[in-house]
Order: sequence, then structure tokens, then C-alpha cells
Amino acid sequence: MAKQPEALATFAAAARKGGKKPDDIGLTATPETAPLPGDSEEEAKAATKVLREGVLKKDEGADEAIDKLPDRTRDL
Repeated sequence: MAKQPEALATFAAAARKGGKKPDDIGLTATPETAPLPGDSEEEAKAATKVLREGVLKKDEGADEAIDKLPDRTRDL
């Protein structure tokens, strides 16, 4: 089954093209829009830390956990 493009990658590509989605981005991911490899367990831990910080209003290490995850927006 073909992978779909990630939404954030599609939005970023559209932003770089003046707000119009590039014609080469369709329903199938391209190398630029393919899902980034990641560890679901690490992503869940980071999400938990973000939520805990929001509720508890104290540092739970969310920034550090997020920085360890792949992020295509850092490299633009």
C-alpha cells in the first residue's frame, strides 16, 4: 500500500510555493513528504511530558524529549 504524504510536509511545501500546493504532491507520498521514521514509544513519552507540563505547570522535560524526535521543519 502506498504511503500518504504527511500533512505538515504538504503544508510546508505549499507555503514555499506561495500558498499553492505543488502539482507533484498528490495522494502518494514523495521523498519530500514521506513519513519520517520514528519511535512510537519515544513519541508517546514526549507527548505525555507535554501534556503533564500543561496540567502541572512545571518542567517535565518536554523540550528535551521533543528535541530527540525527528522533525522536518528544523531543516528548512
